[in-house]
Amino acid sequence: MSEINVVILDFPNTAIREAVTPNADGTYTIFLNAKTTCEMQRESYRHALRHIEGNDFEKDPEDIEQIEYEAHRHDKGLPL
Repeated sequence: MSEINVVILDFPNTAIREAVTPNADGTYTIFLNAKTTCEMQRESYRHALRHIEGNDFEKDPEDIEQIEYEAHRHDKGLPL
């Protein structure tokens, strides 16, 4: 797996828990919202990690709703 950088920063509000970006050097950066609880940050990290492990950044961006749907089902332990 690629190197993963984690940055905790203040997002404008708690509506967005995390964001992930692939970097030009093949690494990824996960941004976690400092305004959320530690448990929410852990859940957000795991969610972001599943996107990285699932190669979601290689998929068609027009399928973002399907990608998120599958990721959230996985988060809840539901079959895809």
